[in-house]
Amino acid sequence: MSEPDHAAPPEPVLRRRSGPSLVWLIPLLTALIGGWLIFKTLAEKGPALTVSFKQAEGIEVGKTRIKYKSLDIGVVEGLRFSENFKRVVVLARLNKEAAPFLRRGTRFWVVKPSLGVRGVSGLSTLISGVFIEIEPGQGATETNFVGLEVPPVVAADEAGRRIELLSARLGSIDRGSPLYYQGILAGEVLGYEMANDYRSVLVHAFVKAPFDRLLRSSTRFWHASGVEVALGADGVRVQTESLQALLFGGIAFDTPDAQDGASEDTEGLVFTLYDDRRSIQEHAYTSKSKFVLYFDDSVRGLALGAPVEFKGIKIGTVTGIRLEYDQKSAVFRIPVMIEVEPERIVERGAGMRSAPQAAFQALVKRGLRARLQTGNLLTGQMFVELDMHPKSPIRLARAGGPYPELPTIAGGFSQMTSSLESILAKLDRIDLVTIGGELKDTLAGANKLLNAPEMQSSMADLSASLASLRGILRKVDAHAEPIAANLEKALASARETLALMDRVLVPDSPLHDHASRLAEELAEAARSIRALVDMLQRDPQSILFGKKAAPGGSK
Repeated sequence: MSEPDHAAPPEPVLRRRSGPSLVWLIPLLTALIGGWLIFKTLAEKGPALTVSFKQAEGIEVGKTRIKYKSLDIGVVEGLRFSENFKRVVVLARLNKEAAPFLRRGTRFWVVKPSLGVRGVSGLSTLISGVFIEIEPGQGATETNFVGLEVPPVVAADEAGRRIELLSARLGSIDRGSPLYYQGILAGEVLGYEMANDYRSVLVHAFVKAPFDRLLRSSTRFWHASGVEVALGADGVRVQTESLQALLFGGIAFDTPDAQDGASEDTEGLVFTLYDDRRSIQEHAYTSKSKFVLYFDDSVRGLALGAPVEFKGIKIGTVTGIRLEYDQKSAVFRIPVMIEVEPERIVERGAGMRSAPQAAFQALVKRGLRARLQTGNLLTGQMFVELDMHPKSPIRLARAGGPYPELPTIAGGFSQMTSSLESILAKLDRIDLVTIGGELKDTLAGANKLLNAPEMQSSMADLSASLASLRGILRKVDAHAEPIAANLEKALASARETLALMDRVLVPDSPLHDHASRLAEELAEAARSIRALVDMLQRDPQSILFGKKAAPGGSK
């Protein structure tokens, strides 16, 4: 058999298709979707920034949030050291809508639990962890910042005015210490630093609105820390601004109602911070005149700052005390420097204010003297008293020096001591032993005389005489009243007789005149008898001893 005849397969027909293949649509679609996602991510991504801190306590990458008014606006993306390894740089990114916050004046700080003058803050971070707070500022766009180590005391958008105070000491003032006006919280202390002279402290403070309207060039600030205790004529006075100021310190201020030359523009003005309110009055007088006083007696109890008073009013202070020895006279002297404030003396006319030293020298000629007086009997503190003593001599040391000298006299206590020493010296010169012996002999003689038999007999006779005298006086007293009554009757009869004779006798006749004189004599006799009876009733013993002398000395 012959093999079957197989037909050959047809050759494929190849056709070249024109245009791109559909296979490339998949990677192209993938690339488009990826590009769109990248563009969307970049478009929605916020700006990046760096904030440097001294340390990164509690900050974690991807967890620590950046907040503004308790809303999340960013997150920490990384941490690294600065180039010198002294600070920690926080790499963070904000949300897109928070981009306008990145300005040159923007401030960052870490919020964490803290206890300060203003109380406890940041307790919520105990659960949620620390976060970075942002406070937007003004200025050009900025992405590199230096963070604050402590939160700011006053927000940047709070209305008010910043001021600077210069104080000799800081005391208990700290960041956040309150400012008071009439006991009302009116501001806070922002911070402090050393002044340029390195002897004073410059305190930065903030006065809130509307209290900032009270600021004038004449506004006075003083420390309100602690308790002020004063003892005066009205008793003990205790004063403090508040419990917070007592514990953490504070500042108080006041503005006088009317002050000549006071300006409302306080820009660039540095106010003085006084130690207390009383020291404001002490520093209110700028004109001062210095004098020197020389004392010979002890000045124990006199200290620097002791007052100088005139008529009980303080006009100055003691500024220096030292001890000098004069080799020529071998005498110790104590010069005391005083500083008088002439502005405390309101003078009618010119003189004191224009030339106070010359005015004081004129007062010296009229009797102005200085002496030491005790100001407190309990503590022994002394002060310098200026007063007028025109009869005292002008006693000057004339030691020379740059300051004029005022004469001094012994103080009240020194005068008492001198008088007591003089009395004791006189008593010491008296022979008390001889006087005591003579007094003893005198008392012995008097005792012998009183106890003598003759004296006893005389006392017995005197007692008997007094008993007889009492009997006589009783009898006189018993008959004095009837005698007076009989005399009254006799006088009445005499008056009737005289009246009858006056009607019978012829007027202007001699007998009528004799009768008139007789009536007058009888009236005078009646008055004398009445006076005698009155005297016997008051003092019956006058019959024997006579009439007593009157208080003026007349009988």
